[in-house]
Amino acid sequence: MNRQAQAAVLFLVGAAVLHAGLTDLYLRYVKAGLRPLLLAAGVVLIMAAVATVWYERRGRGEAGDGHGHVHREPRVAWLLVLPLLALILVSPPALGSYSAMHAGTALQAPLAYPSLPATDPLPLGVVDYAGRAAYDHGRTLAHRRVEVTGFLALAKDGTPYLVRMALNCCAADAQPVKIGLTGHIPPVLQPDTWLQVTGTYTAKQTKDPVNDGRIPFLDVTAAKPVPTPHDPYDESWNN
Repeated sequence: MNRQAQAAVLFLVGAAVLHAGLTDLYLRYVKAGLRPLLLAAGVVLIMAAVATVWYERRGRGEAGDGHGHVHREPRVAWLLVLPLLALILVSPPALGSYSAMHAGTALQAPLAYPSLPATDPLPLGVVDYAGRAAYDHGRTLAHRRVEVTGFLALAKDGTPYLVRMALNCCAADAQPVKIGLTGHIPPVLQPDTWLQVTGTYTAKQTKDPVNDGRIPFLDVTAAKPVPTPHDPYDESWNN
């Protein structure tokens, strides 16, 4: 591609990055803390595109003797911009139940178990509940009603799991943390539905068939569908 085409692609890449960073779209790709870096990268790319065009025109003006030959590049090269337009125009869904059930749980033993407020029911993240239930034997959860939100996934045997994909950096390294559900489970279960589940700790556990990791259970007393959250990924495990 010639310099002008390169500048156009640079500009489109920068615009796509800025568009993602200025909206919630970036949360589909990277963790929230990387937003400033995305915005900075978009600005740099657009500035590079403008500089490329300026230097190209300046070079033509200095070398313009009327005897130059113009070499046209194949127009098919512009198909390279189609993925960029897709990034700008199409919002991809967050990773869901298919990814969760084909990857082993990422749950690890917490370094500490901070004290919990006296709220009833107690709102907890999937990672927080799973860590306390699997490795602390529910000592900090005893006699407490907890409220956990995640999306629904179904095992091959029909066991329902409440899942949240945990991020280190970006969606490419997202791994699931799973909680098995038992008790008063809704009669109709649709994978990828987001649920707010209220329940109590149970000592029941199972092994993840993918990596033998621990999967604790929650004894459900109530469940209701909720909208997909602003940030569908869980970043609490690496904060």
